[in-house]
Amino acid sequence: MKLVIIFGDSAVGKMTVGQELAKKIGLRLFHNHVSIEPVIEVFGYYDAKTILRVRDVIFEEFAASKLDGMITTYMWDFDSKDDWDYTAHVAQIFEKQGAQVYYVELDAPLEVRLERNVTENRLVNKASKRDIEVSNERVIRASTKYRCTSREGELPFSNYLRILNADVSAQRAADMIIERFGLLGGTSEDSDCRGR
Repeated sequence: MKLVIIFGDSAVGKMTVGQELAKKIGLRLFHNHVSIEPVIEVFGYYDAKTILRVRDVIFEEFAASKLDGMITTYMWDFDSKDDWDYTAHVAQIFEKQGAQVYYVELDAPLEVRLERNVTENRLVNKASKRDIEVSNERVIRASTKYRCTSREGELPFSNYLRILNADVSAQRAADMIIERFGLLGGTSEDSDCRGR
């Protein structure tokens, strides 16, 4: 089994890259808003505790299944010990079942992310983003409140890839992930990306 964790700042393209990767390699996609949106719908607000419990149930049951693997997405604040612990927790759920974990960081500047924040695919899949003014404010605020871009050498994972995806399509980013990790027997080198 495989677990691909795609992380990065708000509206960087995590879900969209995950969708393309899922199409190409057949893993299931569990992007973070699959758990966020139903909780907001039921509670009327973002309830982090409930969202994390829902995710844990899905991760645990999926890791114990006979399925090939999962792609999941996460907005990881590198200044938060809780986020480091949570990422390790998710990885351990899968590693206990013998899964290989791959880490993919997406990075794009704020102006690109604000453009992506209003794309049709995002708005179709994320009801909580449909008030564009509020959503844009959240993207901007998150950029100042959280550090969702890692520092050079900060991440210790051997199965790690960082993609500067401002000018890289989701399809190309998915190909880069496949090539870097040999998920379809591709090569591990790519001139458009930087593995650390």
